[in-house]
Amino acid sequence: MASASDPPNRKQLSHERIVEAAARAIRRSGYHGVGVADIMKEAGLTHGGFYAHFASRDAMIVEAMQHASRDSSSTMKMRISERVARGEGRFAALVHIYLHDDELAGSEQGCIVAALASEMARQDDTVLNEARRRVNTLIDAVRHALPEGNDGATAEVATATMVGAMQLARTLGAKPGRALLEHTRKALIARYEPVAGHSG
Repeated sequence: MASASDPPNRKQLSHERIVEAAARAIRRSGYHGVGVADIMKEAGLTHGGFYAHFASRDAMIVEAMQHASRDSSSTMKMRISERVARGEGRFAALVHIYLHDDELAGSEQGCIVAALASEMARQDDTVLNEARRRVNTLIDAVRHALPEGNDGATAEVATATMVGAMQLARTLGAKPGRALLEHTRKALIARYEPVAGHSG
């Protein structure tokens, strides 16, 4: 039996390539834009090998959502730590990073919830249940970033505001989208972290 410290074998490496390709595709094109044949091609593998890795397309999508969430969460934590080290409040740092202008055109690498929230409720149970876990994980991250004294309901409101703002900004496009993000950043920080927050 292989241990966690063993180097990945060929099948594991292939599996990871499929999941990475699906994670990019799902954020770029939505749930229905993730075709098995296209994902396998992007991963450099044959279509026929798909079922050696996944029991179904939904199983692949669930793993892709998990991978995308871990990837964006890891990047966000690192960037938040950098801003906090420079004296910024943790919530203000999260807001500036999540609602950064660069995210307007960066859905392939961004938050899975902002990329897919409008489609999540229409998915079958397997995917929907994972989508709910991704939403709750994001709410938890916001809750931990908020200053002491804010409750779970505050985290839900702040999360909903951030996700909705990003979706609307992407719909509006470059200039009006950037303006919407700026206004939302200022409003959230002024409301929940007015002393520690600053622009930047």
